Amino acid sequence: MALDEHHGEDLTKKWQTPTKKALIMASSLRALLVEDTAVQRMVVSAMLRNQFHCETTLAKNGKEAVDMFLEGNTFDIVFCDRDMPIMTGPEAVVKIRAMGATDVKIVGLSDDDNAMEAFISAGADDFVPKPVRPETVGPMIQEVINKKLEQLAALA
Repeated sequence: MALDEHHGEDLTKKWQTPTKKALIMASSLRALLVEDTAVQRMVVSAMLRNQFHCETTLAKNGKEAVDMFLEGNTFDIVFCDRDMPIMTGPEAVVKIRAMGATDVKIVGLSDDDNAMEAFISAGADDFVPKPVRPETVGPMIQEVINKKLEQLAALA
């Protein structure tokens, strides 16, 4: 049984194999991965692309992420590391939220469990401990897909 260390929930019940409709929605999901470590960028971006079919953009630090939002890029979900050069993850979250990016789900990433509080205080929606695993990220992506499906249904 996979348990979420921070919430004590059984993740196997929360996340199941996505339906065909969910996969189609996921393929239109735009994810931003903000991570300074090349190996982590490679591993997590491959997971987002291959297992969850997300269109994934990469940033090496918080400033690059903020600049992407300033340039008008939009994302459905952002995964953001905490400790990075130039601008930390929580600093980037504060700036992104200050720009009015309230619809994007922002998820903090760190191998330090104490980082969760810093991310949530900064305005992040959730936190994932490293190493990042599909069973932890899956429910978050499904939540974003469900939100998009609800928005589409409201337009119909």
